[in-house]
Amino acid sequence: MSLSLDQLNAAQRDAFVALLEGIYEHSPWIAEAAWAQRPFSTVAQLKYALARVVRHAGPERQKGLIRAHPELAGKAAVAGQLTIESTHEQSRAGLTHCTATEFARLQQLNADYNARFCWPFILAVRGPRGTGLTRQQIIETFARRLDNPADFELAECLRNIHRIAEIRLHDKFDTQPDQGNLVWDWAEALAQHSEPGYAERDQLTVTYMTAAHQACAAQLKSWMQTCGFDDVSVDAVGNVVGVYHGTDAHAPRLLTGSHYDTVRNGGKYDGRLGILVPMACVRTLHQQGRRLKRGIEVVGFAEEEGQRFKATFMGSSALVGDFQADWLDQVDADGISLRAAMQAAGHSALLPDIQALKRDPARYLGFVEVHIEQGPWLDEIDQPLGVVTAINGSVRYAGEVIGQASHAGTTPMDRRKDAAAAVAELVLYVEQRASWDTHSPKGPSVGTVGILQVPAGSVNVVPGRCQFTLDLRAPDDAQRDAMAADVLKQLAAICERRGLRHELTLSMQACAAPSDPALQARWEAAVLATGLPVFKLPSGAGHDAMKLHQCMPQAMLFVRGGNAGISHNPLETITNDDAQHCVDAFMHLLEQL
Repeated sequence: MSLSLDQLNAAQRDAFVALLEGIYEHSPWIAEAAWAQRPFSTVAQLKYALARVVRHAGPERQKGLIRAHPELAGKAAVAGQLTIESTHEQSRAGLTHCTATEFARLQQLNADYNARFCWPFILAVRGPRGTGLTRQQIIETFARRLDNPADFELAECLRNIHRIAEIRLHDKFDTQPDQGNLVWDWAEALAQHSEPGYAERDQLTVTYMTAAHQACAAQLKSWMQTCGFDDVSVDAVGNVVGVYHGTDAHAPRLLTGSHYDTVRNGGKYDGRLGILVPMACVRTLHQQGRRLKRGIEVVGFAEEEGQRFKATFMGSSALVGDFQADWLDQVDADGISLRAAMQAAGHSALLPDIQALKRDPARYLGFVEVHIEQGPWLDEIDQPLGVVTAINGSVRYAGEVIGQASHAGTTPMDRRKDAAAAVAELVLYVEQRASWDTHSPKGPSVGTVGILQVPAGSVNVVPGRCQFTLDLRAPDDAQRDAMAADVLKQLAAICERRGLRHELTLSMQACAAPSDPALQARWEAAVLATGLPVFKLPSGAGHDAMKLHQCMPQAMLFVRGGNAGISHNPLETITNDDAQHCVDAFMHLLEQL
């Protein structure tokens, strides 16, 4: 018989602990501590409470929890001494049917890992979908994590323990995150479309108007039609647009969506999650025969990443009337113009057709976007969802310091005009200056020198020139501008002190996009409705919501990314449970409109 929240909430402490036996391996103290936090309104609230007990337990007890778990394909497994839960999980992952080579490799990894960290390697072998990782995926993850610092690996083990507990709770409650599974499966299916040169290596790359890009658009259009959208189309710039009408034709619609293009060798959820989650909500409404008062318009934006052409946010720029005519003349690395690429994909590439896509803000309540966080914060604090307070404003420069190239062996140190040394000094200052804003009430600043290049550099020549870039971001324009002013002042001072010249060109400036208070409050209420606490944070990355902010209110919801929140990387991942939390929050937001 399956467990229920009513049973847990009514249970005395010993019974409560007994009901949750096996959720955390040989560690009843976790349930004992969580018992006092009853009643739990949702299973999500229960899971968060259990995770918080572990978070506040201290490092020694945390290490004890890790050591309570068996090695993968280790001695306990061979001797048949695993718990029922661990036996089921290792068997489901095929670890009880390893080849001799695989078993030897796992034994060596276990030995190396224990020697390095003094605790067993922990991995949720049933994976982000709950259906199990392959033995090869397990071995690859094992080998990769051997290089982690000890404090990071400790946290990663605990995160995997919480994932194991999450899956075991599904077994206890006899539940499945059905809509989360759907979103996860859609993301996997969409990732099958990738460009030549990447697809063969199982890497995801989808850039504007390539064959893979067009295949993604066709797939999204088909799915939207199956979900029950009333109107589905691909517009003049390649945006896939689905509209689900409301009962009041005069009520402003809610606009939502994100982008389906990717960076080269990118992840499966960046952008795409913000299309798939509202699609799942519309699918549910259609299956239930329900319509809300307001219509819902979901847009899969065709381009945001700026990978094939220098233009960025092309999809959302068209909706706010900011598509630049000169973009059509840009060419890619093969000399193909944007205009020609659009025409080859069946679009007119005529500016009037693109300009006709501009939306009337009066017809919309605002724009909301769901996005994977692309950062570590939610993963670090065991939070599936986060409410975005602002999208950071940014400024970018391309610069060069000019000194004098000279012989590395004969030029005295006090007579050098070393351009690279000056830029190195600037790099350290950028790091230091951005750190000043770590505790800013509006959120931290970040600064990056992403490119350093000594043209025609040589091992035995003092660098006479050094080219560099600056990327400075902050959640508030004034905070960003203050940092930029300090960095530019420091660059001038460094060059004057060293007898150098410098050139600096502003290459991009984007205003910060603070979340609309009313829409942000709706996201906060939606998160609370799932049983989770509200955690607020700024977005360091740019998003389509920045463009929509130019003409209508906007607010974003972040979803936790696994693997410490890494993004723009094949390791980018989410779980089916977190996808379910996101669908639940989005549905609550829709129903409360």
